[in-house]
Amino acid sequence: MKVLKFGGTSVGSAAGIRNVKKITLSESGGKILVLSAMSGVTNMLVELSEKVKNEQLEEIDEIIDQVKIKHFSLIEELFTGGVETSSIKNNINSQVETLGEVCNSSWNKQVDAKILTTGESLLTFIFSAYLKHQGVKNTLLDAKQFMHISNLENPDTLQIGELLNDYLKELPQNDILITQGFVRIDGDSEVNTLKRGGSDYTATILGAAIRASEVEIWTDISGLHNNDPRYVQNTHPVSQLSFEEAAELAYFGAKILHPQTISPVIGKNIPVYLKNTFTPEATGTCISALAERKGLKAISAKDGITAIKIKSNRMLMAHGFLKKIFEIFDKYETAIDMITTSEIAISLTIDDCSSLDSIVSDLHNYGEISVDTNHSIICVVGEGLIEDRGTSRLFEILQDVPVRMISYGGSNNNISLLVDTRNKIEVLQKLNKKLFAEQFSSTI
Repeated sequence: MKVLKFGGTSVGSAAGIRNVKKITLSESGGKILVLSAMSGVTNMLVELSEKVKNEQLEEIDEIIDQVKIKHFSLIEELFTGGVETSSIKNNINSQVETLGEVCNSSWNKQVDAKILTTGESLLTFIFSAYLKHQGVKNTLLDAKQFMHISNLENPDTLQIGELLNDYLKELPQNDILITQGFVRIDGDSEVNTLKRGGSDYTATILGAAIRASEVEIWTDISGLHNNDPRYVQNTHPVSQLSFEEAAELAYFGAKILHPQTISPVIGKNIPVYLKNTFTPEATGTCISALAERKGLKAISAKDGITAIKIKSNRMLMAHGFLKKIFEIFDKYETAIDMITTSEIAISLTIDDCSSLDSIVSDLHNYGEISVDTNHSIICVVGEGLIEDRGTSRLFEILQDVPVRMISYGGSNNNISLLVDTRNKIEVLQKLNKKLFAEQFSSTI
């Protein structure tokens, strides 16, 4: 059994959906298809939730109508008309009416989650109906029946597998199963999400739960590139990455992967393939337990980083000082990305500033605090990177661009630089030149 995940751009049009059908039928054996909402729909639903929160009633109705029209237009392109089309539209209309009822409630986190996960429910119903219309048997699954995840960082894949098996016993048996990405049932038995981009995470969680032979993540990019193609010219896909390399790149900003995507399949020897829906013949990227070679593989960048510096003479030779600092971040459930220390100061970074004011207030008990916002972490990744003789090239950029922090040696696979976001593109381009372009030209 394989797990195939198709992102929003892959299912964003009738042509895209026909292409997904073609890819699905080209692969032998049983498969679970994890689908995102149509491209643009989740953005509409995020805006809708904000309107509900602010009680902007007229705008609420307008957005709901837009969601309905977008899906009706898709149905009209995919189906030939008649009773079948009418029946499918009636189902979508019913789901949209339910969305309207949810929007009439007072806004809270549960209402927000129900709104945001509607896009996946609408699209999976249409796609399942389309396959049946084309004579392709399939079974549509409700992810809320088995994606029970109370701990986002450590999902119980054994429980999910058991719930899925019990659920499947009640349904028609088909080689093609279709379900929604992004949605989960949390520890309070409420509808919740896997956070933005979480359909990738759904796919690998399910892959681990059913011990899939492989997980395929289909997007509009041919694999994970060695640098960010939005800012750097002449990048290329990396054909092979280890789980550890991919996990570092995903966490530190590689847009093609949700940050937690790789964690469920590490240790289970389930390869993950990153493929392009629109050029399926392209090699893409294979992520597995094997490292094809040592040395530099890729660079990624993570924005929205805040640096916090704690300076205190009391830190000098003080036992337990770091523990007290970390306990403050633990209290506010805020993860730390980078950290450097000296005898009298600690510098660290966070990407979640929702509790920043409270954190800074508590830190003032331990010393002088300074906060720098609008920074980016540039992450250079490769198996055994710090042992590679060519790695020293990256430090040559320090003479041209101010670097706020460096994390070197915490991992054999990762060197991280903290820079002002205004300098991010320049750093990416300079690193690309030093680490890829010059190295390539020297081998010719």
